[in-house]
Amino acid sequence: MKFVLSAVALAATLASTAPAFAADVCNVPTDKAQSVDALKAQLEKEGWSVRKIKHQKGCYEAYAVKGKERMEKLFDPETLKMLDVEAD
Repeated sequence: MKFVLSAVALAATLASTAPAFAADVCNVPTDKAQSVDALKAQLEKEGWSVRKIKHQKGCYEAYAVKGKERMEKLFDPETLKMLDVEAD
């Protein structure tokens, strides 16, 4: 019986913290963010053919290809550095 109650309590706790997992990864003020065009130029300089760049989790999410290699990565809008975070 204690196990069932513990499992229910754990499930309720996880459900109540779910919005915290959906928080933005990048919290860069708009005035400090570089343009999407700057990221596109950076990637093209590295040999990537950019298909699309969109906003995701407060970051830039870039979709690009280089030869047979595909990229779907998040970038910090302020520094334009690639983040070690899974893109959706």
